[in-house]
Amino acid sequence: MAKQVQEAYIVAAARTPIGKSHRGAFRSMRSDDLLVAAIHAALKQAPGLDPAAIEDAIIGCAFPEAEQGMNMARVAALLAGLPNSVGGVTVNRFCASGVTAIQMAADRIRVGEADVMLAGGAESMSLVPMSGNKPAFNPAVFARDADVGIAYGMGLTAELVAQKWKVSREAQDAFALQSHQRAVAAIAAGEFADEICPVDVVDRVPDLASGRVGERRRTIALDEGPRADTSLAALGKLRPVFASPKDPSGRATGLGTVTAGNSSQTSDGAGALILASEAAVKRFNLQPLARFVGFASRGVPPEIMGIGPIEAIPAALKATGLKLDDLGWIELNEAFAAQSLAVIESCGLDPARVNPLGGAIALGHPLGATGAIRACTTIYGLRRRKQKYGMVTMCVGTGQGAAGIFEAL
Repeated sequence: MAKQVQEAYIVAAARTPIGKSHRGAFRSMRSDDLLVAAIHAALKQAPGLDPAAIEDAIIGCAFPEAEQGMNMARVAALLAGLPNSVGGVTVNRFCASGVTAIQMAADRIRVGEADVMLAGGAESMSLVPMSGNKPAFNPAVFARDADVGIAYGMGLTAELVAQKWKVSREAQDAFALQSHQRAVAAIAAGEFADEICPVDVVDRVPDLASGRVGERRRTIALDEGPRADTSLAALGKLRPVFASPKDPSGRATGLGTVTAGNSSQTSDGAGALILASEAAVKRFNLQPLARFVGFASRGVPPEIMGIGPIEAIPAALKATGLKLDDLGWIELNEAFAAQSLAVIESCGLDPARVNPLGGAIALGHPLGATGAIRACTTIYGLRRRKQKYGMVTMCVGTGQGAAGIFEAL
């Protein structure tokens, strides 16, 4: 930002575990309740902060309706016990909603309009499905071939990317296996301990003998998605679940490559970060974890939305004056193995620096929360490994890419 007047520092970063949608621990838990848990955890990391100093809460959500509607940011801020003076706005850039919320909060501080901001993301794909409860595309989307891609299912866009970038089924399955292996190893090593806030869950359990409904309380402290038992053989047995490529006559070839195993998991989760100016850091005796360095978003054709980071990554590097080699850690959201591999190859990313603790194929992808969650992972990962710069980047439905850069302190 050429007109930046002060720095924005991340002084707290916390996230919930990521639950499997529909069958996981959070399947009946509202996303605003998950967000409240993350906010409480973030506030505990900044004990000297006066909550009344928070100017606004900016929260990302990909489908802000039903249980996660009604301006979830404001509702969650109040339910978390923040003063009435703290505002709230819910923002939507689909899969990049969480990192966009961080960027917006950081920019409020960097231009001098605020000293303390709350940012994050939350999503329940158990309660609000992909595309929402009532998908209703504008009929004009189907009037021109150039716009039809707006309505494409994400799986179809991944198939198109696999075709255009020649990403094989074998490569996708190998990438998916690596994601699980890295995530399982990371959990065993306690790599996520600093960022995860355990969440208490109350399950209602019927007692058939008495006819009453009892309660069972448990604490969820680990991500539910990673599987230690997966293998190339198991992944290879899964059938393609999205539209298959067609031959010149228009007949399906049956050679689709995108499966449930090499796609991101649908998930539930939330993340929250507190950002502060240097003046607020000194006033409240806060400990900066990282500095927000910069952000970029770019558009791409909707039908190949998965390649969005190919445009956003160079733009973010140019805006911040950094080079690719400066990035020690890159969280590339694994919407699909096909698009992840296409981005890695096209941008010349070092695979060892990309998702070192696994990605969304193993850990899950709670849409609007993912950017905030992966920001937490990046910040703590950089600090543990004594690296300086890290990036959170992802593709976005309807054809976008986004990338945010952080500097560990």
